[in-house]
Amino acid sequence: MTNFVEELRWRGMLHDIMPNTEEKLNEGMSAGYIGFDPTADSLHVGHLTQIMTLIHFQRAGHKPYALVGGATGMVGDPSGKSAERNLLTEESLAHNLNGIKAQLSKFLVFGDGASDAVMVNNADWFKNFSFLDFIRDVGKHITVNYMMAKDSVKKRLNGESGAGLSFTEFSYQLIQGYDFYYLWKNHNCILQMGGSDQWGNIVTGTEFIRRKDNGTAFALTTQLIKKADGTKFGKTETGAVWLDPEKTSAYRFYQFWLNASDEDVKKWIRIFTLKGQQEVEQLEAEHNAAPHLRILQKALAEDITIRTHSEAALETAINTSNFLFGNGSLEFFSTLSDAQVMEVFEGIAQHHISKDTLAQGLDVATLLAESTNIFPSKGEVKKTVQGGGLSINKDKPVDAGVQYTSENLLNGKYIIVQKGKKNYFLIIAE
Repeated sequence: MTNFVEELRWRGMLHDIMPNTEEKLNEGMSAGYIGFDPTADSLHVGHLTQIMTLIHFQRAGHKPYALVGGATGMVGDPSGKSAERNLLTEESLAHNLNGIKAQLSKFLVFGDGASDAVMVNNADWFKNFSFLDFIRDVGKHITVNYMMAKDSVKKRLNGESGAGLSFTEFSYQLIQGYDFYYLWKNHNCILQMGGSDQWGNIVTGTEFIRRKDNGTAFALTTQLIKKADGTKFGKTETGAVWLDPEKTSAYRFYQFWLNASDEDVKKWIRIFTLKGQQEVEQLEAEHNAAPHLRILQKALAEDITIRTHSEAALETAINTSNFLFGNGSLEFFSTLSDAQVMEVFEGIAQHHISKDTLAQGLDVATLLAESTNIFPSKGEVKKTVQGGGLSINKDKPVDAGVQYTSENLLNGKYIIVQKGKKNYFLIIAE
């Protein structure tokens, strides 16, 4: 056994903790859980803080439960939301639950052992729970006054949108409170964990356990991750950063962490890796001595990409990065499928031309200024070529009159144009 709370504390993850929680956990192995909302068939990087919390809980010698809300996914939690979300069908929920379980299995050890993780679905205990039974057995223990005092409820009732709060969402904290009670009663789960926005719902559970069975349960929340520049963590120009490579490629995933600011990475290296305090401090010292090498960013990106995807996926991500921003060779590009090429050049301007146009050959100026409009004029192409700022298929043309034909197509289909260090364009010939 190790001190789980102290682990979260030095990593900067701990936000709120109920009195005596740390002491109780230090007495011996305990069971605790975190709930995951099955609104999609993949988790995203916004869920990683909670996944890491469960990992640390298990590594400290405790038994983690991952609760997926097959029932609560049909209701919707008002915490942090400005409007009621769409409810899911049973078929959509079942599909999403399978995807989430597969992802969690990459991070936690599931099984029948004393500290092995267990996945539970609250639909299993709510599917036969009638409304009348619920308001009799659950509703009578928590007053409306208590529920109205929660910040998540007050913010929605007093929100500028005027949308208000439906009874469906208002009842959410009772349902989540009963989840805690059920796991406490049937699985000896004494602790519920979650993000700091869940504190009110979690405490409702401990209060329900106290009022219904005179029991004792505990609560712990972690910091919500915010970026130093004020933008939302886990969001990019192309949307959320998912853990599923079908939604966010391993390359994009790797780049998300690699592009972390120096201010953010010093927090994230603690939160999203399992590196010990001494190793983290050593990496920080090396990073501070040569910030331009981005040592912390590389250590973070490599660690989390391997655990979320695989070492092979990390190697592909690094090779892709080297190809685009380093001295990577065209041999690597030739190994990519069309789908992988589209992943690599996601968000990069793409231009289409016909192979027939290339058959007779086009000079650089015509190709880039007329056939594709990558440059506004042939004069601009010539000036860029003369300045050494243009590369085509990783080579710099000696002048704007160099001819390109179908023979120059990579993978029989592509021409890669690079203007300056980071401005890429993809020409697709079909």
